[in-house]
Order: sequence, then structure tokens, then C-alpha cells
Amino acid sequence: LIYSYRKPKTKRAKRFLEKREPKLKENTKNAMLIKGGNANLTVTEVLKDIYAVKKPFAVLYKKKNITRPFEDQTSLASINHEFFSKKSDCSLFLFGSHNKKRPNNLIIGRMFDYHVLDMIELGVEKFVSLKDVKNSKCPEGTKPMLIFAGDMFDVNEEYRRLKSLLIDFFRGPSVPSIRLAGLEYVLHFTAVDGKIYMRSYKVLLKKSGCKIPRIELEEMGPSLDLVMRRTHLASDDLYKLSLKQPKALKPKKKKNISHDVFGTTYGRIHMQKQDLGKLQTRKMKGLKKRPAEKLAEDGGVSPKKSKSA
Repeated sequence: LIYSYRKPKTKRAKRFLEKREPKLKENTKNAMLIKGGNANLTVTEVLKDIYAVKKPFAVLYKKKNITRPFEDQTSLASINHEFFSKKSDCSLFLFGSHNKKRPNNLIIGRMFDYHVLDMIELGVEKFVSLKDVKNSKCPEGTKPMLIFAGDMFDVNEEYRRLKSLLIDFFRGPSVPSIRLAGLEYVLHFTAVDGKIYMRSYKVLLKKSGCKIPRIELEEMGPSLDLVMRRTHLASDDLYKLSLKQPKALKPKKKKNISHDVFGTTYGRIHMQKQDLGKLQTRKMKGLKKRPAEKLAEDGGVSPKKSKSA
């Protein structure tokens, strides 16, 4: 299928299409949350809670969609993902389904050029909803701090790609500066014994008697115990292509400038050889040359001695 946009007839439609055009600095990645044709109550609640955490950079589709991304990526599944991706301008997706063979199933993935890049299937073994935890919640759109614990995220290739996927999914917008009061939301992922534990906390800043506050973490939900099932990872060449940056964003190399391990900048200046004999110094009486010294430098003879001779 080939998707094409008609020429916009209004200025509003033109601005809408311009926002979706490729840019040097792309917009914040949006995520689409899709419910499968046989999703149960647990999967539906998980999608709602992830949507609440991800808002406003997410779109939740409430109608059921009969797709199977892992079974056949070239037929209805991938076409639906491409259609939804273009329609909602989303490069991330979370698909929820449930059946006897794979109960409480989640598929998290991302798109590259409106095609599926990689996706990982996760099974929900335990779930605690946002509404089940009666603590205070963070405001909508709060940028989370992401913490990953466990050697598997650095050793295993599938877990390493899952870590990259989760960072892409939950990182939120890029910000130029950070204030202390804005650090109020933590998402913690732990990989141990073949399971992934997702926990979310609210950061409480307590009085400590000094300028630096005492920090406490209060669980606020959602809480998920996950197990990895099937994976579809992009090839190394395609993955490198998706990470490629335009030349305009790469920092230009400056000549004769170097940096040490501590970040100190050193500059090298090239100068011509100077004649220090012609260097003008401060005129002081003690440094004044005697007449005989001047004649010796000029190669002349004293006039008094020539008369006597």
C-alpha cells in the first residue's frame, strides 16, 4: 500500500503537514497503544496505566484490532501498524493481547521510516494498577528519571535492546535545563532471574536541616512483573542506519584545539619568530646604555680619541 497526502487547501492543513516533515531535531517520540482482538481486563488496565504515564505523548486506541505482529509481519499486522503510525504520527507502539498459549501478552516496539524496526514480546505475571495504590500521583507530562539495575541489561543482547526500547518509550521530551523540584518521578527496571520488574516511585523532598533535602521514594504505581518471550530484533546494519545522524548535527572539528580527560580545552597558536633585540621595553635610567656601548654596537670610534690622535 502507498500512502500519499493530497495538496493542502488551507493554511491550517499546510502547517499540520509541515510539522510531520523530517527535521534536523525531531519532535518528541509519540507512542500508540493498541488493544488486540482478545484482550482481557488485565491487559486493558495495563494499557490504560501506561497511557496515563506516557501522556501527552501517547495515543490510546480503545477499539479492538485483530492483528498478530509476530505471526506475519508482511500482511495485515504490519500494514495496520504502518497505517496507525502514519495516522497518529507515532514511532513507538505497545500492543496488548491475551490467549491461552500466551496470557497477558504485551508487545513493545518501535518504527523506522514507518516500518517495524524491532519489537519484544513480554508476559505480565503480576500487575498492580495506579488506582490500587492510594498514594499521591505525579502531574501529567512529568519527565521520569530512568534507572536500570541488573547485569543482564549490559551482558545479554536481547536485554540490551530492551533497555534501549524502554528508554525510547519513557524518556519524554529533551529539556535544556533541570530544576530540583522537577525531579519527582522515578521509573525503576530490574532484570534478575529471567524476569523484569518495573516499579514507579514519586520522589519526596523532606526537610533535612541543611540546603540539600532528604530524599524518600513513595511507590505510586503501576507495578509490573514481566517475563521476556519472543523477540524480533533489527539487523546490525539496519539498526546503525536508524541511529545515523544528519551531518548538520555533527559538531565541526576545530583546528589546533584539543581536550584532556578532565574536559579542559587547550588551543595551539602559531606565531612567527620574534626578534627580541628590537623589543621595546620600559625606559628606565638604570637600563640606559652608555655612549661607549652605543659606539661599539654601531662599529664607530669615539670623537675625543680621534682629535688626540
